[in-house]
Amino acid sequence: MDAVRTALQPITHNLPVPIRDLGVSIIGEKCYKSLLLDIDVEDTECLKYAISKGLGIGIVGASAIVKVPQIVKLVKSKSASGVSFLAYLLETSSYLISLAYNVRNGFPFSTYGETAMVLAQNVLITVLVLHYSGKASMAGLFVAALAASAVTLFNEQTLGMKELGWLQVGAGGMSVASKIPQIAAIWSQGGTGQLSAFTVFNYLLGSLTRIFTTIQEVDDKVILYSFVAGFALNLVLALQMVYYWNAPSAKAQGKRKEALPANSALAPSYAEVAATSTARPRSKGPTTRRRG
Repeated sequence: MDAVRTALQPITHNLPVPIRDLGVSIIGEKCYKSLLLDIDVEDTECLKYAISKGLGIGIVGASAIVKVPQIVKLVKSKSASGVSFLAYLLETSSYLISLAYNVRNGFPFSTYGETAMVLAQNVLITVLVLHYSGKASMAGLFVAALAASAVTLFNEQTLGMKELGWLQVGAGGMSVASKIPQIAAIWSQGGTGQLSAFTVFNYLLGSLTRIFTTIQEVDDKVILYSFVAGFALNLVLALQMVYYWNAPSAKAQGKRKEALPANSALAPSYAEVAATSTARPRSKGPTTRRRG
């Protein structure tokens, strides 16, 4: 290890000022000195903190595209099959409350940044689900209600921190409850429809990672327990995705059921053919035998 430290220290001690400042802003002066200048990998406290920061930044970056495959599937198929409006309504509401709670508490952006990214994508998905479900008029009402709620939640004069804390407890419950309609929709339809596997599995990994980053950086049991419960239900969704991976969609099953009676009505069965041939009398052909 001493040889590695000796080789790396001339590099870490001469990093450009912008890179050094960025590193200090992310992990702090103490951990920057310990991990990059002294290269002390035995400093477990700073090591876990740096890993947590790295994972948090990674989640925030990935969250910018986590729902894009779902949006693309909805637009291409022009169908909201398999996607629960109630699930997205609950999740969007809980994310808006959580975003306000984290911002007003001054928590590090790396511990909640994905909330803002996913919230914006959720709004678009919810509008698309309403549109493709034949309820386009409700989309405008949904956006207006969301905007009014945002103004209330972020305004300290309108809503105090105590009341916002209670809403955060409810948001944790809503976030968990938002998975239940989606799980039920998949179960009742016998398939995942237009639900994106990329989104489901990224949510699973993201919620697991958030448990670790919350333990390391945020001393808030309400947020921690909501991530634990969310991970459990995300796991159920991921297992459903695997189980129904090759299951045909409800639309395909409907077309198949419509095709079967039509085919059976047009094509006579073997028994009908046999009965017809048996009942038909054999005609006597002319004989070539000469009489007389």
